[in-house]
Amino acid sequence: MPELLDKRLVIVTGKGGVGKTTVSVALGMRAAAEGKRTIVCEVAAQENASRIFEHTTVGFHEVELEENLWAISIDPDESMREYVLLQLKVRAMRDMLFRSRIFNYLAAATPGLKELVTIGKIWELAQLDRKVKSGSKYDTVIVDAPATGHGVGFLQTPRTFANIARVGPIHSQAKTLDNFITDHDNTGVAIVALPEEMPVNETAALEHDLVEEVGVAVDRVYLNGLYPERFSKEEAEKLTALAGAEEGAPKAAARAALSEFGRARSQRAQLARLRRRAQAPVKTLPFLFEPDLGPEAARRLSRRLS
Repeated sequence: MPELLDKRLVIVTGKGGVGKTTVSVALGMRAAAEGKRTIVCEVAAQENASRIFEHTTVGFHEVELEENLWAISIDPDESMREYVLLQLKVRAMRDMLFRSRIFNYLAAATPGLKELVTIGKIWELAQLDRKVKSGSKYDTVIVDAPATGHGVGFLQTPRTFANIARVGPIHSQAKTLDNFITDHDNTGVAIVALPEEMPVNETAALEHDLVEEVGVAVDRVYLNGLYPERFSKEEAEKLTALAGAEEGAPKAAARAALSEFGRARSQRAQLARLRRRAQAPVKTLPFLFEPDLGPEAARRLSRRLS
């Protein structure tokens, strides 16, 4: 099976707030540094990647952020419009459909349709022979996917539509999307977690659901935000004595050091739990002591992803 960044489509998911976007951008930077033309896709019209690069709103456009690295924010409504434009060749029919209140109402009311056209756009970006003729060709497409539970449902959408529409173009197109997502040679998944009890529990459950229910390949689990081990157990004992004997600044410094020692030790315990429970290899990413994560911080993480 190819390595994660050798696959055409890489889906990044995990519990909300674990750093999915930062890891997605770091993976994009790593792939770009290896010479792969890479695009990072955000769904539901998010703009987190553009904020990391302090870029103006990306929107539903393929915007180059740096050499070999592009970004797009996929708006479901724009994806729907693009899909209809590609399906209907007669412009008058397309214009009439978009002006139709019934069409717009049905499109908004159909469960899962926005997710389906979003995945369809991701699939289109990953094709060497793209349907959008003005679009660039990419070696790697990285998707900053929805969090945990919604992420599983998001990836199951093509199969659901294929089962509902048993014949016709919707069935065949949904089947094509499902086959692409579950092709382990073309598509891989990375789960991002934090070294805390709840995210570790959710990561183990998410990995099981993705493999058993969706049928995708989970290639890697990234444990994000790991504190460094600055002090040994013997040094911690000396700090404990110092915190009890001194006053003022030395005591405050010793207590702060002990707090960090305790947090780092607790995180290692969660790392051990995750490695026992996860089937995929677990790689750690350091906590970055910075107020804002910009391109350079993401680049430092990207070097840890080899």
